[in-house]
Amino acid sequence: MAIIEQAFSCMKGSMTIRGKEFYDEEKKGILKPVIISHGFTADMGRSLPYALFLAQLGWHAYIFDFCGGGFNTVSDGSFHDYMTPLTEKDDLKTVISYVKEQEGIDPESLVLMGCSQGGFVSALCAADLKDEISGLVLFFPALCIPDDARAGKMQTIRFDPDNIPPHIGEGRMTVCGSYASSVLHMNVFEEIGGYHGNVLIVHGTDDAIVNYGYALVADEIYRKHDAKSTLKLIEGGAHGFSSDHDVIACETLKNWIMDL
Repeated sequence: MAIIEQAFSCMKGSMTIRGKEFYDEEKKGILKPVIISHGFTADMGRSLPYALFLAQLGWHAYIFDFCGGGFNTVSDGSFHDYMTPLTEKDDLKTVISYVKEQEGIDPESLVLMGCSQGGFVSALCAADLKDEISGLVLFFPALCIPDDARAGKMQTIRFDPDNIPPHIGEGRMTVCGSYASSVLHMNVFEEIGGYHGNVLIVHGTDDAIVNYGYALVADEIYRKHDAKSTLKLIEGGAHGFSSDHDVIACETLKNWIMDL
């Protein structure tokens, strides 16, 4: 098996989003695409193992850096002055539009996959695009972000939610105040409930950043709105799976996605 790796880029206005795509050169015909979104402070390198795994299963996998999405991202945009969950939603929609126009893929079979904040953003996009998305995969999704904004505690960042300054945080972890204010009044479960398709949620029970209770409620909300939701809790799993827990997560993903 030879996995082909190619760079790609697309434009969001005047900003360039950069990423990579992976597929098995021995696979013939039209391939199903999957777009994988990384988490807060991270970059597409964190998505690479999942892209290779899915490419080996016969999918055409795309990974990319959000604009200003992390400390080492190569897309345009500043982590400290630009990035918010909603700018990332726009980034992902731009990548979706790009992927759907490419030859050799089936745009009707597009799957979104996201980890942590990338899962939150993917869930928002799926709710907006509805039937355009055939499946949604959420690994330890950071559905806590709006609640954290209202509490004035977003990971190590502290601020007054009633008086959000232009920038919040300190040093390397400084972000624009709109990172918090853009989601301050969001009802996350009302938002994501707009997606009625196929959903897989994988979350660890020892996640210290996003309590797995959010995954329980999300699964319930999706089912309430007639989505076909599958929830896998990994006992002892943290935020960002260990190698052993990743094996469980990937086996769950394989069994789920091959039925699409």
